[in-house]
Formats: sequence, structure tokens, C-alpha cells
Amino acid sequence: MGYPANGSDSAKSLKFLIYGRTGWIGGLLGKLCQAQGIDFEYGAGRLENRSSLEADIAAVKPTHVFNAAGVTGRPNVDWCESHKVETIRTNVVGTLTLADVCRERGLVLFNYATGCIFEYDAGHPLGSGIGFKEEDTPNFIGSFYSKTKAMVEDLLKNYENVCTLRVRMPISSDLLNPRNFITKITRYDKVVNIPNSMTILDELLPISIEMAKRNLTGIWNFTNPGVVSHNEILEMYRDYIDPKFTWKNFTLEEQAKVIVAPRSNNELDANKLKKEFPELLPIKESLIKYVFQQNKKTA
Repeated sequence: MGYPANGSDSAKSLKFLIYGRTGWIGGLLGKLCQAQGIDFEYGAGRLENRSSLEADIAAVKPTHVFNAAGVTGRPNVDWCESHKVETIRTNVVGTLTLADVCRERGLVLFNYATGCIFEYDAGHPLGSGIGFKEEDTPNFIGSFYSKTKAMVEDLLKNYENVCTLRVRMPISSDLLNPRNFITKITRYDKVVNIPNSMTILDELLPISIEMAKRNLTGIWNFTNPGVVSHNEILEMYRDYIDPKFTWKNFTLEEQAKVIVAPRSNNELDANKLKKEFPELLPIKESLIKYVFQQNKKTA
């Protein structure tokens, strides 16, 4: 689904307004815009403050708006369990306010959302290769974070100007970034070993800019095709980065004893994105090309 164009899609005619300056994805998006010669500014307003968003748009005059702001919790989503009002204020009220302001001004909003709103079930069994599609109803509300994300995604479906990008377990070539899924699991004492859909930011963030040029809207599973398990990633890490690296596994039941909220595990069907962008690599190929080959230690 597309949205009426605001003009030419050349870099010179684009102007992006980005929310999430201090966040990981927001920071990477700004660097991509600089590299591609796309004019952009970071929003100064707070998402839940409508007048501040209106002031940003009036001052910047963007062609597109990107929302990479939101509450995920530090150090992890367990934070949201004890900060529910703060989570609602940003993830629900703020996101909806931004979508509404953009709609009033005929602007497409690209919202980096989450795919952690599903879990393997009888219709989508672990290892079956049957992934959840964009139109499927979320079935995971084990964490308050996921609950708010599923709620706002359902409401945003009514906004024809919104492009919802379901990110999962994001990974980048920066293995020092504590938000990087690879960095996280290499630092854990123990990890579960479950195949999941994941998002290689080095490959997919540039695609989100291309989506803006095409004014695409609707919900998109914003992951690489296929799944990869924790152990497969750690094996690659050992083979490419640190030959002495070792790790230990534990079960979901054992994991449940050391976390506050359950975690989502699922496979998302990336066929819609793959059809729009045929060059999109399968998850394991993308991991090797964009992450491990970039960081490979040479003897």
C-alpha cells in the first residue's frame, strides 16, 4: 500500500524529521541520511506533547517522519513491568499523538515497532517454517512492553498514513553496542537456544529509507527471511571473532526464574518485504555479510 507522494524521491527533495536522537536506531538513521545526502533534523518535542510535535513539523517542514523513540526499558523490558504509566505515555499515547499530527499534515510516519508480539503456537510451530504474517493477530502479551506494542499497532492500523515496521532482536555490525542482540547474548552467563526471526540493521535500515521514497504504508514484518538460533549466532561469533569463546545453555523454565516477564520467541513471515525488495538476504547470509565478515579477526 502506498501513500500520495510529496514530490520527487531524489535525495535533494527529501527532508526527514526523526524522533529518537539518543536511541540506537535513531542515531544510525541519522548517519545513513548523512551518508546518502538526505536532509534531516531530529525532533525536539516530546511524543506525548502534541503542541511540541506540531512546532517541530512547522519548523522542519519534513517530507517524511520517522519514529525511533520509545520505551524498551533498561537494562531490558523487565523495567516496563514496574514503570507501566511511563511505558504507556511514550509507547501508546506518544506514538498515537505523532501519527495523528502527521495525518493532519498529510505526512507518512515510519514507525519502528516490534515483532515481539507473537509466540510460537499450534498454527505456527517451532521449526515449521510457518511464520506469522502481517495481518495475523498478536498472541503474546506476556510482558507489559509487548502488550503496549500490540495495543498501539492495532490502533495504528486505522491510520492510512502510517508504515509500521516490526523489528525483532536487532543486530548491527557494532559489536560493542550493548543494545545489539549479539553483544547481549555474548555477555549472558547462560542463553536459551531457540530459533527466532531477527533484524540486521545494516541491511534493513537503508531499506526503510527506500520505503519512505516509495511512500509505503501498512504493517511490514521488518526482519530478514528465515530464523536463526542463539547457538548458531554464538557459533558464528566463535568462528569469526573469538575462537576461545564458550557459552552455556539453559531451558526456558530455567530462564523464567531469572527474568520478571516472559520473552517472545517467534518466526515472522518476511515474504511481503522480500517481494518489495528482492535483494533482501536470508538471516544467516545477512549475519555473515553485514556483521561477522565486517568484524572478522585476522591472524
